[in-house]
Amino acid sequence: MMTRIAPFSRLTLALALCAIPLAPALAHTGSGVQEGVLSGFLHPLLGPDHLVAMVAVGLWGAQLGNPAIWVLPITFPLVMAVGGLLGISGIDIPFVEPLIAISGIALGMMVALNVRPPLWAAAILVGVFAVFHGYAHGQELPEAADAVAYAVGFVVATGMLHLLGILIGVLVRWEAGAAAVRACGAAIGCVGFYFLLGAVGIIA
Repeated sequence: MMTRIAPFSRLTLALALCAIPLAPALAHTGSGVQEGVLSGFLHPLLGPDHLVAMVAVGLWGAQLGNPAIWVLPITFPLVMAVGGLLGISGIDIPFVEPLIAISGIALGMMVALNVRPPLWAAAILVGVFAVFHGYAHGQELPEAADAVAYAVGFVVATGMLHLLGILIGVLVRWEAGAAAVRACGAAIGCVGFYFLLGAVGIIA
């Protein structure tokens, strides 16, 4: 008998299939493209303030269950790409770093407190924060890099971080796992608070 594939499993497979040919397909087109993909891919992974918020999106989606488990991780990178274009274009948006830190606090607390809003409200919250994360990525585009390749890189990395959050988040099926997921949310909120103190100049 055939096993029915859950929506988030289909999303996982789609992300994996998209990521596999990425580097070879772009490698022959020039060093700017190569640098763009690599720089964009590494930016979320090497920025703890970005990393924890993106993992939190996957955790929260898994905690909320279907359809949030795939709606939130799709909403974030799509909207983030728009924010990236704003950053690349040079449009000025104030308070970006504090709001990125606040996103870690807010999303972490959503998970820690097991907050269950309507799907549209969760998607709007995730989308608003995604704009600021994307804007920060776009602002830091290396001069020699290809902008489109850079955007592809950070969107793929973001999808992988969401997937990591989802994989941890499926532990909510068990009582001990649900407690562990909530503890992860609390830890993310604390990390976000630390970065907020740095963003406003309270700590170096």
